[in-house]
Amino acid sequence: MRTRPLKVALLGCGVVGSEVARIMTTHADDLAARIGAPVELAGVAVRRPSKVREGIDPALITTDATALVKRGDIDVVIEVIGGIEPARTLITTAFEHGASVVSANKALLAEDGAALHAAAEQHGRDLYYEAAVAGAIPLVRPLRESLAGDKVNRVLGIVNGTTNFILDKMDTSGAGYSEALDEATALGYAEADPTADVEGFDAAAKAAILAGIAFHTRVRIGDVHREGITEVTAADIASARRMGCTVKLLAICERAADGQSVTARVHPAMIPLSHPLASVREAYNAVFVEAEAAGQLMFYGPGAGGSPTASAVLGDLVAVCRNKLNEATGPGESAYTRLPVSPMGDVVTRYHISLDVADKPGVLAQVATVFAEKGVSIDTVRQQGRNPGSGDEVVIEQGGGGRRVGGEASLVVVTHRASDAALSATVEALRKLDTVRGVASIMRVEGE
Repeated sequence: MRTRPLKVALLGCGVVGSEVARIMTTHADDLAARIGAPVELAGVAVRRPSKVREGIDPALITTDATALVKRGDIDVVIEVIGGIEPARTLITTAFEHGASVVSANKALLAEDGAALHAAAEQHGRDLYYEAAVAGAIPLVRPLRESLAGDKVNRVLGIVNGTTNFILDKMDTSGAGYSEALDEATALGYAEADPTADVEGFDAAAKAAILAGIAFHTRVRIGDVHREGITEVTAADIASARRMGCTVKLLAICERAADGQSVTARVHPAMIPLSHPLASVREAYNAVFVEAEAAGQLMFYGPGAGGSPTASAVLGDLVAVCRNKLNEATGPGESAYTRLPVSPMGDVVTRYHISLDVADKPGVLAQVATVFAEKGVSIDTVRQQGRNPGSGDEVVIEQGGGGRRVGGEASLVVVTHRASDAALSATVEALRKLDTVRGVASIMRVEGE
């Protein structure tokens, strides 16, 4: 074993960074044995130096992150500060001064991953980022290494623990969105400002990273269609349950059937209770990868939190340090396919549409005519009365009949597979009908 230690600079010492520092200290002997050389924490860059950080030598603390990454003796920089700047500049500066980088920064990688990979390659350094997607779940490395000889066609999964917790509580307890969000916040699953999670930005960044690796093409966060969960209602959850489904926020990355393009999207969707993703509860993550030779693979585990994320960071640290000792680098960016990212309108799936309608003769026929004119085939219709005291409900199979229920009513239409563009045109036409008082909700049906 080499006796001179490999020196590590840590950028950020919050929940994840402090756990990385703790494990590096308490598991120092094990890490040295696995790497083939000791690793030494050589500096920790923070914004608030006065804060007490248990287990970290105060002499290592600095507020000058730039000076730290410019030190010529630093072998690896661990970046866990997040955001675009100054993280981007610090990472490229680290490459320029001889250090490889381990990052957990999904937002930066989804926005500017190509430039970071190019900088790493230019300087002969590693860029590893297992912790940027799904916490402790090994996902990035299997995609870019274990499945490097296979052809991945689809990645489908739950990659945000906060939204999964909220939707799970709405499903299992009957809570509304606001109530479930309050519980998630109280338990520490949701930030004080939950926008990045509940509006789908976090999941979209992860989807961009996964799509780029899986399909060997460049996908940025702006290429990902994004919808959050703030509009999901208790009525949507109940309607899903009647269909034998549950609602999840899904990240879906697909290669087109002709292999000439890819799509990447994040949105809530109904999935059958028989699907393994339906049983993913609370703040857990799970991802399905479908490959031609390997078939369907499932990765499951905690997707966030200090310890799980630190575990992924340290796994990358071991790999990067081994490469350093062998004077080699690991796999970099693979974007040789240069596939275009198709618009959301090209996506084909099933849909669940809830309409508020005037409950009078001929409404169902008018609605069905609009669907037919736009080329969207109806699978089933559920008509539910809304007049006081009416619990009447009738489910009408395609081509079947139905009876009018007095007062106001809602129609729940479930379609066969259709393009998103055709569905959008259908909804636009429905809104113009005098008998349609509103489109209460639209949700895709996936995983069948």
